[in-house]
Amino acid sequence: MLDVEDLRLSFGGVHAVDGLTFQLGAGEIVSVIGPNGAGKTSVFNCVTGFYKPTSGRIRLNGTDVTGRRPSSITAQGIARTFQNLRLFGEMSVLDNVRAGTHLWLRQRVADALLHTPRYRRTEREATEESDKWLDFVKLRGDRGGLVRNLPYGEQRRVEIARALARRPELLLLDEPAAGLNHGEKAELLDLIRRIRDLGITIALIEHDMGLVMEVSDRVVVLNFGKEIADGTPDEVRGDPAVIEAYLGRDADEAEVEAAREEVSGARGE
Repeated sequence: MLDVEDLRLSFGGVHAVDGLTFQLGAGEIVSVIGPNGAGKTSVFNCVTGFYKPTSGRIRLNGTDVTGRRPSSITAQGIARTFQNLRLFGEMSVLDNVRAGTHLWLRQRVADALLHTPRYRRTEREATEESDKWLDFVKLRGDRGGLVRNLPYGEQRRVEIARALARRPELLLLDEPAAGLNHGEKAELLDLIRRIRDLGITIALIEHDMGLVMEVSDRVVVLNFGKEIADGTPDEVRGDPAVIEAYLGRDADEAEVEAAREEVSGARGE
């Protein structure tokens, strides 16, 4: 579904992404991990058009989307969430999700101005679609109230619901577990699996190694913008290059074992 080939992104002399190549197959859950500054979010920003790559190719279902505007790439079937929430705080929960339906709504300016039958029909469809996805993510808060008044974990659900309302084929989740408590992370794990069961391919950036190792079909590991490992969770968790990336070269045996536990998600389970 997604084919990233020799992707490079530079800011002056800094190589945020340095020759990255990887693929996502339809229906996979693939996690992109690595130390802070490894280039993970930069990759997502290139795939979704927020950054224009210095070089390389990005193809979605065989279509070259390299360097296209975000709106054009989204129309090809990609949706995303962000590391820092990007909700419209002064809008209601329901209207935040309704904003995600604009790609497939068939309205004209005249319809909105004149409140034509088509306008009323599509507005009703947008509301029904939004309610469906809020049900799907199991939102417990008030849908008519301002989204900024919801607890943080519920706001995370709203952002995922808004992304799903775009009807994507590929969903990119940037640190979806950040700021969540243990119970909320367990619910997120279930939600990610249910999204995949809908036939949606998922790529996620995540620092919670327990969640990564539990939910992923494959794990891609980056360091300094380069891929250093790509494999199943079992293959990645013991990879010496991965341990070194998280710890450095001059580690003693106890430190290496501690890093191995961190990467495998053994701690805190």
